Amino acid sequence: MSPSHDFGRFFLPGPTEVHPEVLAAMQRPVIGHRGPEMRELLERLEPGLQELFGTERPVYLSTSSATGLMETAIMNLSATRVLALVCGAFGDRFRAIAERCGRPVDVIRADPGEPNTARRLELALADDPGRWDLVTVVHSETSTGVLNPVAEIAEAVRRYDDVLLAVDGVTSVGGTPIRFDDWDVDFLLTGSQKAIALPPGLAFGVASDRALQRATQIPARSFYFDLLAFDRRAREYQTTNTPAVSLFYALDRQLHRIATEGLGSRFDRHASMAARTVEWVDELRANLGSEFGILALPGFRSPTVTAVTLPESISGTRVVASVKSRGFTIAPGYGELKDRCIRIGHMGDHTIEELEVLLAVIGEVIGELASGDVVSMEEGALR
Repeated sequence: MSPSHDFGRFFLPGPTEVHPEVLAAMQRPVIGHRGPEMRELLERLEPGLQELFGTERPVYLSTSSATGLMETAIMNLSATRVLALVCGAFGDRFRAIAERCGRPVDVIRADPGEPNTARRLELALADDPGRWDLVTVVHSETSTGVLNPVAEIAEAVRRYDDVLLAVDGVTSVGGTPIRFDDWDVDFLLTGSQKAIALPPGLAFGVASDRALQRATQIPARSFYFDLLAFDRRAREYQTTNTPAVSLFYALDRQLHRIATEGLGSRFDRHASMAARTVEWVDELRANLGSEFGILALPGFRSPTVTAVTLPESISGTRVVASVKSRGFTIAPGYGELKDRCIRIGHMGDHTIEELEVLLAVIGEVIGELASGDVVSMEEGALR
């Protein structure tokens, strides 16, 4: 990959950096979204999307953010009560959507850095069978860097015929193996701007036959986010409403780039970047003290985003500002963790070589902050 002079400097946990080739693809002329050219484009896109989701089912394309398909899950799959598995801000978003959409919701909440476990879910479902008709969970929790055991959670849900499982795969699809069919999930969604490495503005989803059957029982299931309409139109290689055609061109180019790399190689690259980040934190700990760590527990760490915990004397927002003044973008902790952590998004088209450059810059900043020597460009301008 031959990057532009700015490529390899934007390491947010989403939106992620978009390769210049993918951006350039968006300059093609717009086509009619009900004509044969659009049908040909959608038919060409489907195999690559199916491979990303690990499915033989149709993959739905929505001109929306991933939150739109989270709302689709709530509005189309729950007629009675939702059980939200929460281990961070985006698991809690499912809870908030359910409340706003008028669905009663209960929560099983894990502490920051801990996963949602199948065991806790099993106990809840067994203790009150029939209470919930939908369980929601985030696969890769962007706010904490936790990777939840979706296959085990799905196995627990499948013991109950009337309970469905909806999964947010926003920072997992494209960065780690997804096996929608084998895991027997009911609805799985993602957004374009994370590990798939496209501009924001598209969401993708897959639904089971059980999910489609449930949707038929819910008349007020939304107009724009009608799961049955998504399924019907996808099988015709059409979209439900006017699509963001230019983003579809970007998707076409990116799926070609992913296929050229090979999905297995792509997953290995993400795993290597996550492992290198953990190793780097170990080096920080050895050099500067035991307060540095990884928020997510071993065995439950996302391959696409790492939340690094900091000593109380070092502010996450200060690290982010100082790193930005040196030309690189990362994120502080999310919500209450804002100053406790920094978050590094090592996903999409980033390489281990680019990550090494970033880690060296962050390490330099942290070393200076620990000794009280750092002054960011913003701070310098104010003095």
